Amino acid sequence: MRGLPCDDDAVATGVRLSVVILPDRPWREAAPAWRAAEEMGFGQAWTYDHLTWRSFRDHAWFAMVPTLTAAAAVTSTIRLGPLVASPNFRHPVPFAKELVTLDDVSGGRLTVGIGAGGVGWDSTMLGEEQWSPAERAGRFEEFVELTDLLLRDPAASYEGRWYSANEGRTYPGCVQRPRVPFAVAATGPRGMRLAARYGETWVTTGDRSAPEPLDAPAGASIVARQIGALEEACVAEGRDPSSIRRLVVLGPSLRQGLDSPAAFVDTVRSYEEVGVTDVAVHWPRDDEPYQADRATFEAAVTAELGPRSSA
Repeated sequence: MRGLPCDDDAVATGVRLSVVILPDRPWREAAPAWRAAEEMGFGQAWTYDHLTWRSFRDHAWFAMVPTLTAAAAVTSTIRLGPLVASPNFRHPVPFAKELVTLDDVSGGRLTVGIGAGGVGWDSTMLGEEQWSPAERAGRFEEFVELTDLLLRDPAASYEGRWYSANEGRTYPGCVQRPRVPFAVAATGPRGMRLAARYGETWVTTGDRSAPEPLDAPAGASIVARQIGALEEACVAEGRDPSSIRRLVVLGPSLRQGLDSPAAFVDTVRSYEEVGVTDVAVHWPRDDEPYQADRATFEAAVTAELGPRSSA
């Protein structure tokens, strides 16, 4: 298989923490959170990529690409990216151009979270009928394959069932070579194969069908089974399973464990023990979703990250 890109941290011991910052505030209010995430020592800062999302349908919700561009301008070391972009309202050709630009603006700090997307406003806002599960999976495969091709080859053509490119141009290409790293969200067999084939990182939120967020022991048990399926997909693709990072996103269906420093350390350890390399939490908000006390959040995260260095 073709060589995969890697970010600044090889798959190694210890868990890397990242944070998801919702794009729900005007930039003058949001910018301090992105700067603080870097200062606290998070390895990556993500934002969601939706046209709108859940309870924010009639409230402020800003676009991913401008948000990450602005975040790149107020930070210097933390990695940045969408978690996750999807084919719901994107086409690989303009998307690849935006990724090349983001990688340039950030100085090579971009990681691209990609997923199949789901039902809801993103899937119907452009006037389309919702795709069947089979079509969604097929579109996801083509979307990832073509985006990969466009980022590796600055003059690429492609003819698929759902997506095509006629001499797509992405000059000058990515700062990171051969392209920006992909973090592929997947739980099913077809998605796992895509993660094994194209991903520097695999992403899971656990079991989205659970009626309420699961605690760490129950969540880790589910993630362990998913990692087993990922490793099988890696073997089928001729890839060393230890070469792919495993990112668990806490919050949507897995409890974040941010009630206290001890609870958060225990939560992270639970996932680390089953093979997780990366854990993402959500930046605290004043109301739901992800409502949390800022001081408690910082104390819990600092307990895992360690004290901030003077540098």
